[in-house]
Amino acid sequence: MDSRRKVGPFEVGPIGLGCMSLSHAYGTPPDPEQAGRLLNAALDLGYDFIDSAALYGFGANEALIGEAIGHRRGDYVLASKCGMTGVDGKRVIDGRPETLLRTVDESLRRLKTETIDLYYLHRWDKEVPVEESVGALGRMVEEGKVRAIGLSEVSAETLRKAHGVHPIAAVQNEYSPWSRNVELGVLAATRELGAALVTFSPMARGFLAGSVRSADQLEANDLRRTMPRFQGENLERNLRLYARFEALAGEAGCTPAQLSLAWLLSRGEHVIPIPGTTSLKHLEENLAAGTLAVSAYALAEIDGFMTPEAIAGARYAEATLAEIDTEDFA
Repeated sequence: MDSRRKVGPFEVGPIGLGCMSLSHAYGTPPDPEQAGRLLNAALDLGYDFIDSAALYGFGANEALIGEAIGHRRGDYVLASKCGMTGVDGKRVIDGRPETLLRTVDESLRRLKTETIDLYYLHRWDKEVPVEESVGALGRMVEEGKVRAIGLSEVSAETLRKAHGVHPIAAVQNEYSPWSRNVELGVLAATRELGAALVTFSPMARGFLAGSVRSADQLEANDLRRTMPRFQGENLERNLRLYARFEALAGEAGCTPAQLSLAWLLSRGEHVIPIPGTTSLKHLEENLAAGTLAVSAYALAEIDGFMTPEAIAGARYAEATLAEIDTEDFA
């Protein structure tokens, strides 16, 4: 099997790099100099699919990428997102065409590029028909500001509506052994439509890498503190599942993070995980998972005990669940 994977008109390696944690969400991010070194190290190692968003750090992440690796623009396929940004210090979902058309110009300036290779609608604004938002992204393609468009946290039904307006090159949804919502429709729909399924949080927001053993270790501003799966009895139950997962990784001769990535890559040749990290060691470890051979037995074991019913707690708090369009096992 060819390890390269398709995203619209592009071919990329099987493992991409999600950049959110360099500016946003999981406690105090690294300083820009350290983050810039990590981005350049990623390109040196062979990463060629870099994922950002206007939301991350309220523009800081795009600016970081432009400053740190803008001069190496030919070395990577660049993805970013619109439709969810920071306004007066607050996160706002706004899918109106005029907002999106303004946002792309702001993103291009921060990223120090003339064209964004893949531009996603970060969230479907349910007050705006998705066809209108996608129409605005299509205009960006016509104007040469964007080469391909995508959607994030959407259902198969919304994907099909959007695809009827303009070809959708990729859907970016959460997917890992403990978040399998895409198996309710999007995994099959993306394959059918020829779109990539770009999977964020492929190690369950660090949980399947063994980085969260207690909610107390999370900083006060860590996004995971708001997520039911990382709280109280839910976390205790999930840690028992993690113990089995960790043991299985040991039997397979890899790290738990690598096992999670290998499981994802086995779900289809159109699936592309984009783990994030602030660690050079983990950067190397994650990339190596792209060529890892894991037995069918190990993969089947994961399917057997990490079922949706076995995972304790919802992916998001109730207010956030109301904002997204992804199918839900509940």
